[in-house]
Amino acid sequence: MPNIESAPQSYWFVGATYDRTQDQTPRFLSEGIWENVYDDKHFDLVRSMQPGDRIAIKSSYTRKHGMSFDGRGNAVSVMAIKATGTITQNLNDGKRVRVDWKAENPPREWYFFTQRHAIWRITPGEWMRDGLLAFTFEDKRQDIERFRNAPDWRERFGSGTQKQSFGWTKFYEAAAERLLNYRDDRRPLIEGIHRIATRVSGLSYLQDKFADDTSGPLKDICPFTALGTFNRSMTDNNRRAVAAELAKLLGVEVPVPDSFDGVPMLNNQRSWFFSYATKREDGDIDALWRIFSAAAQFVGSDLPEHRTEFVQAYDAATGVWGVAWNLSTGLFWAHPWDFPTLDSQSRHYIGKHLSVQIPSGNKQGRPCDAEGYLKLLDDLKARFTEDSYPVHSFPDLSLAAWRYKDADTPPVTEDDNALPSDLDADNAQPSETVQPLPPLESYSITNVQTDGCFLPLDEITRLLDRLRMKKNLILQGPPGTGKTWLAKRLAFALIGEKDDSKVRAVQFHPNLSYEDFVRGWRPTGDGKLALVDGIFMEAIRAASKSPTSKFVVVIEEINRGNPAQIFGELLTLLEAGKRTPNEALELCYPDADGKKRPVHVPENLYVIGTMNIADRSLALVDLALRRRFAFVTLEPKLGDAWRTWVVKQCGVDARLVDDIEQRIISLNERIRQGLGNQFCIGHSYVTPIHRLEPGSTRDWFLQVAKTEIGPLLDEYWAGASNTAEAALKKLIEGW
Repeated sequence: MPNIESAPQSYWFVGATYDRTQDQTPRFLSEGIWENVYDDKHFDLVRSMQPGDRIAIKSSYTRKHGMSFDGRGNAVSVMAIKATGTITQNLNDGKRVRVDWKAENPPREWYFFTQRHAIWRITPGEWMRDGLLAFTFEDKRQDIERFRNAPDWRERFGSGTQKQSFGWTKFYEAAAERLLNYRDDRRPLIEGIHRIATRVSGLSYLQDKFADDTSGPLKDICPFTALGTFNRSMTDNNRRAVAAELAKLLGVEVPVPDSFDGVPMLNNQRSWFFSYATKREDGDIDALWRIFSAAAQFVGSDLPEHRTEFVQAYDAATGVWGVAWNLSTGLFWAHPWDFPTLDSQSRHYIGKHLSVQIPSGNKQGRPCDAEGYLKLLDDLKARFTEDSYPVHSFPDLSLAAWRYKDADTPPVTEDDNALPSDLDADNAQPSETVQPLPPLESYSITNVQTDGCFLPLDEITRLLDRLRMKKNLILQGPPGTGKTWLAKRLAFALIGEKDDSKVRAVQFHPNLSYEDFVRGWRPTGDGKLALVDGIFMEAIRAASKSPTSKFVVVIEEINRGNPAQIFGELLTLLEAGKRTPNEALELCYPDADGKKRPVHVPENLYVIGTMNIADRSLALVDLALRRRFAFVTLEPKLGDAWRTWVVKQCGVDARLVDDIEQRIISLNERIRQGLGNQFCIGHSYVTPIHRLEPGSTRDWFLQVAKTEIGPLLDEYWAGASNTAEAALKKLIEGW
């Protein structure tokens, strides 16, 4: 972590390559400047650069081979640091700053946490950013193990035996890469697909309509429609058969997937990304090839020209008659780790479960433009790094959307994504069928323990009983005691199955309002305001519609906001004895139709909150909230259960586990004597979230102590830095 006491306000990572090949780094270093070559953007960012800020020239790309770790054939994002420096003067023209540069020769490579934008502003305070800043400006080594096992990269790059849920992605990526070879000559591709149609069923829909009222085999094809040949509603065996034939045609050597779970399919009646020849413009198919090629260039590149080309190609492709939202699905097939699919189920999941607003086009129901799509992409990727976020990648999101269901989930047959809708009855294919949802996994208090809870079963049972009786429960305790982790698993145990659609999570913070949580006015895409229900009202509605099921709202850091203000009149109705229609109250805002209707909190809706009692910046929870919640204090849980878990499940060296335990116990005793129980260090700090590589236990514990526990001790003893330093030194003494 950089030395924050003397740290500048901002750190800047900037590009220096323009017009695809012109690397300006030598000129910038020799002239002692960095320059924004654009005449129409980034002015405000450049003007905000301050003398004393650190700056680095970077170049981003992807790599599959030559890493110091096993990438399993996956492409990893790389950012080369070519030069570092300190800004000495801002010329305030939005174009140039003067820099005292130091060349990095050869450039040093940083993995995973990268950015494609020409200007990337970084501020310290989060472990990924701190790691990047220390690597770039202090020549520190990157903690590759921590990054490759972070939530958004664990599936592809994690160490140890990781569950591979998205093996299909390699086949799709390989097929997309091979398809690029046909951009300038599509005749061999379409002729090959027609030959496949004679051997495998399911491709009879590739018949075009011509201006002279005749019909015949399709004479041209776009790459997305080619991929769509095995992404339609058919049996998995048939999908595999078509995919295998297409792989032979393209020269793909990656095995055909065993499963297509979570991969969005086309409606069988709308299986082209363009229209019949009778309505097709001359450049339609070319426009789709252009965006397909632009996407391949854009992925992993930080060249401004590649982004510009992608934006222009994307916006041009959405003008192709009938493509609409399905363009995002095609991009997802080709680059599943880089682009989100915005099919109808995914849009519903993103909007309802993730509470992320989907950008829309100029007209109702039209897809967003390229800038809106890229902003959504960046917003989602930023959340994938969070352990507690429901999904951690775009394939994960697509699978979760496929499994997700609630009272408002649209039927799969209402695929509004794209594709020609001018098929007549003589030429129509069978309607799309709903994919069977996988059975939900049952869940009980035993599962809570086998998932890694170190509480005894009778204590977990007691927690669940308090939740059932009181309806509202707060788990409080020092940091690292697993409050949020346990809250979600108690929710699943209460419901009886691992059903994400019945658990809504929200984090309270000082700026959260009643309008965000219950109901309030929100801006719409057309610049107007509309009354929109917040997470809690959505949960009330879902619970009311399914009275035989249980629903849970998990509120993280409940005392970081103002609960009385955020809940409003519903705080009164949370009480277990007031959960009846007779106790209903009108909300501050009416329903969407303008009418005010009384609302009550249903019996089958439960609330679990978490509270960090070591945060001295927070006010005490008021008595009104305390009366309505049962409070349970969690403590650090080391001991037999913890030792067994970290050795067997996490790969911690059995010869060192007792030593680690004693060091944490000694540190906590020191904290208790000086500060109190509420400031102890929880067991989560020394419970790896991923399996350690053999022989890495010492390095892992040392990193945890220095980068996680040490900063926490600095915060605890903010006015006595010597005390914090002594405690950390004792923790790692002799290690």
